[in-house]
Amino acid sequence: MKHRVGFNKLGLKESHRKALHRNMAASLFKFERITTTKSKALAVKRTVEKMITRAKIDSVHNRRLIARDIGDKEILAKLFTDIAPRNEKRPGGYTRVLKLGARQGDAADMVILELVEREGLPSSDNDKASKKVKKSSKKAITVDKADVKEELVKQNASDPVSEPDKKELEHDAVVTKEEKSIEDK
Repeated sequence: MKHRVGFNKLGLKESHRKALHRNMAASLFKFERITTTKSKALAVKRTVEKMITRAKIDSVHNRRLIARDIGDKEILAKLFTDIAPRNEKRPGGYTRVLKLGARQGDAADMVILELVEREGLPSSDNDKASKKVKKSSKKAITVDKADVKEELVKQNASDPVSEPDKKELEHDAVVTKEEKSIEDK
């Protein structure tokens, strides 16, 4: 039996496969999110995870090992100074795969491969705090929508507006109030 032995060769020769892994890893570190096929994403994910794990320990040896695969010095510096420190407390699982659906043309499964700890997102250290902030911000946003729509209805009451437009505005205001009551529960 050949269970859990080997990897996906992606139908490519060794040199082409290595180039694909290197280029996609560099793109992921540069943009922190790339769109690709599912099979390529899963193959590159393995390479990227190993690179980030190695980059957590900033040494000359580790920099040279990763520099063999990533030729761009700026991306290499970003990996060691920005991406690896963000993932310092994470024991693995630095990337996530989000499914997009089938690509038009050849129906290949498309996914987004992204770093879990991306720039501009709240860190995982404050997960509970960020969830509370997200919940409270949703409520605040719906309240703001309701207030704004009520103001629009009041303003439009004095302006000459056709009856269908008034009914639509009133309906929208009622819907947001219902959403607010559902979220409060």
